[in-house]
Amino acid sequence: MNGQRKVRISPTFLKITPRKAGLRDLSRLLGHSDLRRRDFVDSSDETGVEFKYRWLIFISTAMQKLLMFFSTPLALVGLVTETWLNFLSYNPTLCAFIKHLFNGTLIPHRDSADYVSFIGHLDDRKKWDSDIKNGDGLRYFSALCMMASKAAYENKAYIESIVKDWEVHYQNKATTGVYFLRVKGDDHDTIVVAFRGTKPFSADDWCTDWDLSQKQLDYMGSVHEGFMRALGLPKDYQDDPSFFNWPVEYKQPTAYYFVRDKLKQLLNENEKTKFLVTGHSLGGALAILFPTVLLYHDESSLVQRLDGVYTYGQPRVGDGKFAEFMECKLKEQNIRYLRFVYDFDMVPRLPYDEKDHWYKHFGKCLYYDCHYQGKVVSVLPNKNYFSLVFAGVTMVSALYVLVESVMMSMNMIMSAIFELIRSFTIQYTKGSYYKEGWLSRSTRVIGLVIPGVSDHSPQGYVNITCLGSPEDLIDS
Repeated sequence: MNGQRKVRISPTFLKITPRKAGLRDLSRLLGHSDLRRRDFVDSSDETGVEFKYRWLIFISTAMQKLLMFFSTPLALVGLVTETWLNFLSYNPTLCAFIKHLFNGTLIPHRDSADYVSFIGHLDDRKKWDSDIKNGDGLRYFSALCMMASKAAYENKAYIESIVKDWEVHYQNKATTGVYFLRVKGDDHDTIVVAFRGTKPFSADDWCTDWDLSQKQLDYMGSVHEGFMRALGLPKDYQDDPSFFNWPVEYKQPTAYYFVRDKLKQLLNENEKTKFLVTGHSLGGALAILFPTVLLYHDESSLVQRLDGVYTYGQPRVGDGKFAEFMECKLKEQNIRYLRFVYDFDMVPRLPYDEKDHWYKHFGKCLYYDCHYQGKVVSVLPNKNYFSLVFAGVTMVSALYVLVESVMMSMNMIMSAIFELIRSFTIQYTKGSYYKEGWLSRSTRVIGLVIPGVSDHSPQGYVNITCLGSPEDLIDS
C-alpha cells in the first residue's frame, strides 16, 4: 500500500501533550468527563469518558511532567555516575592510575572501546554462557540477541571490540541506536538487527514509555505515537492528530530508512540470507514496529526474509485491533515472535492494558519468574504495573482492586528481597559467569523501594536466556 494513503475509517486515537497541562488542567480532568475541555488531550472519545480512563490519562500526564521537570538533574546524575564508573574501571590499580595520570587520560574518551555505559557497568558480561554454541538453535539465538540488545547501549568502538569473541561479523553501524551483525550458518547466514533500548538517565526515553498517545496506522489498528517517532517517522508527517502518514521514501533518511536500505543491500548479497530483529526495553518496541512499517509499505521482499523478532522487557506498542492484525500477519508469514519478560519487570506492563482500543500485547510471551522458571503465558501476572489505578466506581470493586494490589506488591517485594540475597550467592550455585557486582546489588536495593525497576535490568534477561532453556517452552 502507498504509505501516504489514508483509509476512510473511523480512527481510534489519543494525543497527550503534557507541556500544555497545568495543575488546574489535571485536577479538572478528573472532575469532568468531557475531554474537549482539556487543551492537552485530543481523543476520538471526547465525551462521557469513564473516570478510570481519565485517571490513566492523569497518571500518564503527571509522570511525564515529573520526568520533564527532573530531566536536567537526571541527565546530570547520569553523566556524573557514568563518568565515575568509567574512572573506577579504567584505573583499577594504583599503577594504572599513575600511568593514566601522566598520559592525561584518567577517563577514557566517550567514543573509545574502553568507555562503557551505565548499562554495561550494571552487567559487565561481554558474551553469553560458554555452554551455548552456534548451532544450538533457539537457545543460541535468544542468548545472542539478548547480548546484542545489551551491547546496543554502547558506542561503536566498544561493540566492534566485543563481537570479535562472538564469532560473528560486525556490519557498519547504520545510525545512532542500531547496528547489524552477520551470523554464519551451515544452511544460510542470518543478519541480526539490534535496536538500543531506554537509556536509564534519559527523561525523554522514559516519557515515551509512559506516554499513552496513539494514532491509527491505516486498517492495521492504532499504534503508540512515541515509539513510531523513535523508529524514524519523519517530522514533516507527524501533524495529523488521528492517522499515521508514513511515506515509502523520504529525502532525509531516518532510522527506519537506514535499516531498511541496509538490509536490502546485505540480503541481496545472498538469496538464502535471512534476518532477525531484536531489542531490550524501548529497543524491543522498535524491533516489533520495524516489520510493522515494512508491512505498511508492502515491503514483501524483506518481510519474506524475516526469520524472527526477539524482544526483552518490551512495552506494549498498539491496541487490540493492531494486536489481532499482527498475530495474523506473523502467523501468515511464518515469523517467530518471542517476547521475553522477567518476573515483575515494570516496562512490559506499560502502557496500560484495559479495553481493546488501549494497549494489548501479542505474540508468544516467555515469562520467567525470579527462579528462572519459565512458561508461555497469554497475559502477564499483574498485567498493569499500577493495578490500583483501575479502582472502579463501586466500593466493592475498589476494595477488591486494593486487596489485589497489596497482595501483588507484597509478592514483588518478597521477590526483590530474594533476588538481593541471591546476588551474593548465585556465583556458587550457578557458576562464576553469573556473579553480580556492587552496582547490580545497589539497583536491587532500589527494587525494594520501587518494585519492578531492578527486574528491567539486562542482568535478569541475560540469565534467563542462558539458564531458562526457551526451546523447551516453545516445543512444549
